[in-house]
Amino acid sequence: AAPAGTVSFSVKHTEGVSVEVVCQGQAEVGSAPGSGTQWPLEEGTVLRFSMNQASTEVNDNKVTVSFYAEGGQHINQAGVFLTGIGISLDVDADQDGVVEKNSLNKASWTWGPEGHGAILLVNCNKESP
Repeated sequence: AAPAGTVSFSVKHTEGVSVEVVCQGQAEVGSAPGSGTQWPLEEGTVLRFSMNQASTEVNDNKVTVSFYAEGGQHINQAGVFLTGIGISLDVDADQDGVVEKNSLNKASWTWGPEGHGAILLVNCNKESP
């Protein structure tokens, strides 16, 4: 997606985003927010970004990629707005009749009358194509 004539790129992002640049199979931590580190644009270069917490509002995080020609001349830039969605399986993990979001027992299972853990039933048959 880089414009013609691009030989390098840089990445800026908001604090809620983690960036990783993979060049020739070697992963490097992406730029800190606002930094100007440039990477060579070579075939197979991959830019990975992720968020590790839910957003407080829609489009509250952003990644901007700037493209440069030979000699460091700025050609263009592209941006993406991100919204992190929080997903949690809330269950009565300790089987006390209360559904808790952060129950310590969600991460483990113990069988028996004094046990704890979620019971999850999944319908995996092929009733319809």
